[in-house]
Amino acid sequence: MNLFKPNIYKQILKQIKKANTIIIARHVGPDPDALGSSLGLKQLIIDNFPNKKVYCIGSPAAKFRYLGELDKLPENIDDALLIVTDTPDHKRVDGIDPRKINNSIKIDHHPYVETMCKLEWIDDKASSASQMILELAFQTNLKLTKEAGEKLYIGLIADTNRFMFSYTNSKTFDIVSRLLKETNIDIAKIYNELYLRSYKEIKFQGYMSMNYQITENKVGYLIIHDETLKKYNVDAATPGNMINSFNHINEMLVWVTATEDKDLGTYRVSIRSRGPIINEVAANHGGGGHMYASGTRLKNEEEIMSLIKDLDETSKQYTQKDL
Repeated sequence: MNLFKPNIYKQILKQIKKANTIIIARHVGPDPDALGSSLGLKQLIIDNFPNKKVYCIGSPAAKFRYLGELDKLPENIDDALLIVTDTPDHKRVDGIDPRKINNSIKIDHHPYVETMCKLEWIDDKASSASQMILELAFQTNLKLTKEAGEKLYIGLIADTNRFMFSYTNSKTFDIVSRLLKETNIDIAKIYNELYLRSYKEIKFQGYMSMNYQITENKVGYLIIHDETLKKYNVDAATPGNMINSFNHINEMLVWVTATEDKDLGTYRVSIRSRGPIINEVAANHGGGGHMYASGTRLKNEEEIMSLIKDLDETSKQYTQKDL
């Protein structure tokens, strides 16, 4: 789906120009694309409109602190423009309810879930929200600095897993080519920052590898409890950040991590696939996402196993369709 309105770039730029205060938000439990697109957009606006007040809000993610610092929500937001990146529905927006803001824009590459902003640009064929911000900059001739370009490149390569995923296309490479030509970003430095791991994380990845359970229909799953996180001295976001490390295991077509989040009293569930379409299954369990990369939050192990059962049936149907 590409919910593309005529002159969408001009419409978004017009709203940015009109606003004196701009708030940028993204989804809870941020990944590099959520942070790269929002912080990159903030930098893009500041570089082109230095007199505007721009706030990038949301809970911090210590692992990705190198992308930039986050801001507190300003007290007076009555006349502010809200821009939400990389988030399909209001329930997942971190720190603000877009439905309560008079002037709001959504820039998102997930399949359509709901209308939550006054102006929405949705392109689920785009590799990432960061790619869409780059496209916006190029189509409106905004100045793209190296600082903004680095943040957006990190978001793009993270969501494509260095251009390995199926929604990487010629447009993605055209945009990246122009980015490299115009900003001269240091991609070696970027990859070092993005993929550098502590030894404790490598040990924890080994634990994950050794403890995946695999169903008859090639669904791998791992339930990780709080005591295991403490044993390896990692946080609840770590398993989800590692899930793409398991995408080339022959015995798994779909793989899932369900990580206990003691602070919220839920399990963070990350789902990936090499073929079966999983976002509809995730949606039936209160989540959503892309066809091959989705997630949700569940209350207990009973709900997790119900999800696994549905994913197992989906994987079974996928493997049998060509028989």
